Amino acid sequence: MKHRIRRGLLGVVVVALSMSVGAGAVHAELETPTVEQQLVDELNAGLSPTPDGRQPKAIVDSGSSSGSASRSFASAAVGEGPEMPAYLAAFLHGVGHPDASPPGANRPDCTPSAAHPRPVVLVHGTWLNAYDSFAYLSPRLARAGYCVYAFNYGRSGVLEGGGIGPILPGRYGVGPMEDSARQLRDFVEQVRAATGADRVDLVAHSQGGPVSSQYLKFEGGAEKVGKLVTFGATHHGTSLLGMATLGRLITNLGVNILGFYEPIVGQANIQQAVGSAFYAKLNEHGDTVPGVEYTSVGTSHDEISNPYEWTFLTPGPDATVHNVTLQDGCAQDLSDHLTIMYSPRAASIALRALDPEANSPLDCAFNPWMIGGADH
Repeated sequence: MKHRIRRGLLGVVVVALSMSVGAGAVHAELETPTVEQQLVDELNAGLSPTPDGRQPKAIVDSGSSSGSASRSFASAAVGEGPEMPAYLAAFLHGVGHPDASPPGANRPDCTPSAAHPRPVVLVHGTWLNAYDSFAYLSPRLARAGYCVYAFNYGRSGVLEGGGIGPILPGRYGVGPMEDSARQLRDFVEQVRAATGADRVDLVAHSQGGPVSSQYLKFEGGAEKVGKLVTFGATHHGTSLLGMATLGRLITNLGVNILGFYEPIVGQANIQQAVGSAFYAKLNEHGDTVPGVEYTSVGTSHDEISNPYEWTFLTPGPDATVHNVTLQDGCAQDLSDHLTIMYSPRAASIALRALDPEANSPLDCAFNPWMIGGADH
């Protein structure tokens, strides 16, 4: 979801193309119809290499499984960016390097070990990207011995229904969540093929939570995923401090106020407003699928995904759920929606969720609201 830091930066206009340069065996390119592929090939033929030698490459998706006329697509995260201790620093780097891979991710020579046989796939949130979401967590997972993979999903322009967020480089996760779930499905298949792993684990932030659930429930993911670990996930939508709730009530009364804002904030944001048709279908038969272990972490200081308790899940048959409030046992952690991904405690919770035996202690450190990164 959008946040205040970006509001002053929306005047920057950039035409974004995916920088796909063969960063190992995993790519998030998707199959497209013949006519569209011909157009992509023509565009690529006219693109020159960048000064650092990378070759821009246009990628297009086949369209929306949700029936929308919009187009969104996914792309590989390429070229590891630096490790970052705070979200703001990662965000600024991500504006200049919108397709950077988080450090430790997408390494072609990584082979899953006997101790960690399932690769970890990172799923970013709305108006975010793989790098600025996971520049703190990804290297910690890699140092713990995991093969880590990340990509950028839900890429869409203003004219395709993505809202004004994509005017700023690296603002992805804006297309319909049904499409994004298909893109996640395709990326997981590429990770499985590259590593030989039967299943993966997912670590998701914000919109990445419901996108992962959509994949598990409707795109065959239940048989491909062992664990889903989420942070500030909009599993049941958000009230946005009551604003989204009011908008949904007015819309349901016949005045489509949310539809009015859709061209501004994008389809994914409108879908995440509480009471949407997307959530009615997603959670119609419960929050979980059999055989998957869930860990859902919320912060009481979340200004985007709120009430923060809505991020928690109710276990269904043959599913295990761990609902965790970040401040339990660590009141000094003031992480909000974005800085939770730069919280030492959140990182330790992720490591424990993935491997409880090897990562029992939880860190506790001051992590200031909106800024993050103190005392890391």
